[in-house]
Amino acid sequence: YRASDLKNADDEARRKGNRQSLDAMAQAVCDGGFAALFPEGVSHDDPFIQELKTGAARLYYRAKQLCDENGVPPVIVPVGLHYDNKTAFRSDALVEFHAPLELPHELLAPIPEDDAEALRSRSGELMLVLEPVLQEVTHATESWELNQLMNRVRTLMRAERAKRAGASLRAPTMVERTLGMARVWKAYFVRLQTEPDRVQALLDRVSAYDQALLEVKLEDDDLDKPPPIESKWLPIILTAQAAVVFLVFPPVLVLGSLINAGPYFLTNLISRVASKQYKDTATVKLLAGLVLFPLAWLIAALLVGLGQIELHQSFAGIPRAPWPAGIVTFLIGAFGGALALVYLELVRRTWTSIRIRMKRQWGSTTIRQLLAERAVLYEAIEEIRGGLDLPGDVLADGRVGTQDFALDPDDVP
Repeated sequence: YRASDLKNADDEARRKGNRQSLDAMAQAVCDGGFAALFPEGVSHDDPFIQELKTGAARLYYRAKQLCDENGVPPVIVPVGLHYDNKTAFRSDALVEFHAPLELPHELLAPIPEDDAEALRSRSGELMLVLEPVLQEVTHATESWELNQLMNRVRTLMRAERAKRAGASLRAPTMVERTLGMARVWKAYFVRLQTEPDRVQALLDRVSAYDQALLEVKLEDDDLDKPPPIESKWLPIILTAQAAVVFLVFPPVLVLGSLINAGPYFLTNLISRVASKQYKDTATVKLLAGLVLFPLAWLIAALLVGLGQIELHQSFAGIPRAPWPAGIVTFLIGAFGGALALVYLELVRRTWTSIRIRMKRQWGSTTIRQLLAERAVLYEAIEEIRGGLDLPGDVLADGRVGTQDFALDPDDVP
């Protein structure tokens, strides 16, 4: 059942369709199946959860009624969705399944099937239990600013631990990032209840440190990279690196960019006009891109093929080969655009590398000040989190993980 399928139906028909859909899903759960629900009922890009709908609670209690007769008792499994960069295509995402909820005894008592008022009341009570759980598994915060500061705490703690352990760490995986954020989130909200003034003072200091890093465009682990300035070969290395990335620009990338520029900007324009909400932008871009980009490649291939015929007719020495010319152009359009994106990322990384090296040479005083402040913040955070049972374990090299845990090879797809 979908409300959009019964747009012209009366209220009774809608309620009937909703009940039938709920019964079918509840029976599937009773039979040992799973139902994935989004209790907010809406997609969004806020750092906090939206008002929860009671559909999840109603499904749970309906499945419980059916299972009491014959079936598998239902359980509620909280799931956290975490994203590396929601706005970037093919960026990483992590789906984190938590332990089934242990509900209070009063919420497990049976509800008569014909008692709508009791169901409504109990559903509301259950959602009050679910809301803080969902806030924790999604690491919900009141603002993106607070979310950014929590992430800064995560990265500064990781970098300082690695420095003190003498370890050189690679970029964290999504699992480590999520686990690290879970530790910060829990410590913050627990201590906020008992020591709010101390937490706020520490948060203000983290904010100042965060702003200082943003001003010099460095990350926490950039502060610890050994300065290569002492090497007499550094100027040559930097010049060669810049020349390779910024001067060697293969023609295929130029052609690929030109062919894809039109559909790229047109897709962005269509997404702005056609998207009713911000969350719809990615969907509109995907659907428009599936049509516009191949169409642009075909048009470019057709024009090049016709142009090749014209050249053949104008210059006898040029062989007639419209099909190979068109096919090559189509392939350049298809792969050149993707290569251009890879190239732009390479340019960004190279420029970042050069910028960090330059700042380490000419901003050594600033680097030392930031390192000292990071160490002070580390000690303060370690002190305030003392005695808390936080998710995961701090490993010897400074990473956050789970000790003595390994996947069974039979469970790996």
